[in-house]
Amino acid sequence: MPCSTAARIPALLAMVLAAAVWATSFVGVRYVLEEVGPFTLAGLRYSLAFVLLLPWLWRRRDNLEIRSKAMLKKLALIGVSQYAVGNGALFWALKSLPATAGALGLCLVPIPVLVFGFFHLRERPQLLQVVGLAVAIGGSVVFFGPGLGLGGPGALAALGVALVAFSVLPVWGRELAREGQVGNVVLTSLPLAIGGALALVAGLAWEGWPHLSLPGWGIVWGLAVVNTALAYLLFNYALRQLTALEASLILNLSPVGTALLARATLGEALSATQVGAVFAVVVGVSLAQWRRR
Repeated sequence: MPCSTAARIPALLAMVLAAAVWATSFVGVRYVLEEVGPFTLAGLRYSLAFVLLLPWLWRRRDNLEIRSKAMLKKLALIGVSQYAVGNGALFWALKSLPATAGALGLCLVPIPVLVFGFFHLRERPQLLQVVGLAVAIGGSVVFFGPGLGLGGPGALAALGVALVAFSVLPVWGRELAREGQVGNVVLTSLPLAIGGALALVAGLAWEGWPHLSLPGWGIVWGLAVVNTALAYLLFNYALRQLTALEASLILNLSPVGTALLARATLGEALSATQVGAVFAVVVGVSLAQWRRR
């Protein structure tokens, strides 16, 4: 559905801000994974975020009408894939992979998003957007290549599962947001409740009760408040104006911040080739936002 440039600017700014916030997630997760299991961490983070959004959800309870079973299934699909399967698999992979490598690996998410968006949403990308996708993916592969052997086949397989799972929210969330089927708070909070609860139950059953230090709880709360509740509200707001492909490609900017933070906090240095690859990602994302009137 076409939209004006004036309407796209706030959506672009919201998506860029969400990408900047999520750039810090990988570093914070790497620290907390030393104290808690991946599924327990995902469950705590998203369940706490839902609790934080619950007062706003309650204020909009008069508009909280699930109009069909199909809509409920879409919300459940987003919750299970994004918050339980996707993040659980990603956090498990990050136990072995460097934070920067995990972030760049997710830059391949626009590939399944492009496929699902084409067939499910009937959103056909323009030629320059496809070129931008190719440039961004190429830069990601160049950056990610040196780290392929660092985590072993298990970590890379888990990252592949996360890649496919993370393609669900941009496509099915875009469908719900584009057609105005649910409000932003509902679209954000209900999948968080479903996926967060599922991940927490699986984590407690599989990994046991968490024993987090005070700094660890501080990071978990930070991830819940800023990196989840705030960031996903921004992301779902932007999906009303941006196509699924445009949204997912903007998120490829997250590894730029992740790389800088990882270098400063985790000692993960960047080579000249990797710096050039990050630049290619930024150029590709910029090209993908070009849309003819």
